[in-house]
Amino acid sequence: QVQLVESGGGLVQAGGSLRLSCVASGRTFSSYAMGWFRQAPGKEREFVAAISWMGGRTKNAESVKGRFTISRDNAKNTVYLQMNSLKPEDTAVYYCAAVRETTIVIVPGLYDYWGQGTQVTVSS
Repeated sequence: QVQLVESGGGLVQAGGSLRLSCVASGRTFSSYAMGWFRQAPGKEREFVAAISWMGGRTKNAESVKGRFTISRDNAKNTVYLQMNSLKPEDTAVYYCAAVRETTIVIVPGLYDYWGQGTQVTVSS
């Protein structure tokens, strides 16, 4: 069992930055590929970024390429999402998720564990 707790969300002006963190419980964090997803009101949950179990591979959604960076620190059981040049359309609840896989996974239905989410609001 893995429990995930996100933090770092908040209100920021367009063009600003935030760093989200997701801390995982358990001793096997490095056995899991991790992902960040987001869901805006009235919209489907969408893929944002994913990272492989050892951090050697990452993938971003086209909408955030060049602006968001996913990383992980397995010693701290933590995955991060650095978000720069934020836009109002980035406003959403952001979720981290874990799947017992070695490579990156971008399909939300394949993930085993989810955090409760953290709200990110970008004002124009």
